Amino acid sequence: MSQKLLNRIFAAIVFAVSAFTFFSTVQPTLSFWDCGEFAASSYLMQVPNPPGTPFFLLIGKLFSLLPISDDIGYRINTVSVLSSALTVLFLYLIIVKVILAYWKKELTSVFDGLTVYIPAAIGALSLTFSDTFWFSAVESEVYAFSIFFIGLIVWLMLLWNEKADEPESERYIVMIFYLIG
Repeated sequence: MSQKLLNRIFAAIVFAVSAFTFFSTVQPTLSFWDCGEFAASSYLMQVPNPPGTPFFLLIGKLFSLLPISDDIGYRINTVSVLSSALTVLFLYLIIVKVILAYWKKELTSVFDGLTVYIPAAIGALSLTFSDTFWFSAVESEVYAFSIFFIGLIVWLMLLWNEKADEPESERYIVMIFYLIG
């Protein structure tokens, strides 16, 4: 079995476990604090507060149009569920890259791969079951969406670091700037 395939299998398992966990515990409707404000603002395309969190509201509006439930609050809560599951996936990928950069040797056997991928999966799944992250993952609040972008940006930074000497590697930097903006 190749290392790439083994890494992808572990990444898929981490994503599936976190997505199942968050979908199993997602709020079935609105919560009794500003989550309802964000859901209503997404559905009606309004501005909930001065910064407005416009990208979250646009994505929330798209999710409110999906026919996955009768409850608009649940539909918009799935934005946080999916972005949190993707955050856990990116954390796994980040941990793998950091371990491989620290280790500085090629993975030659399945055992070598398991000594990298299992600790990375444990670290990523630890985020899944952490209290604060889990609460943000199951309701329509901007924190999960924001942490997703942080994870994506850090992963792109590590990817750029690996490929910095290759031609056209600046595209990762440009993508990072777009995501930050």
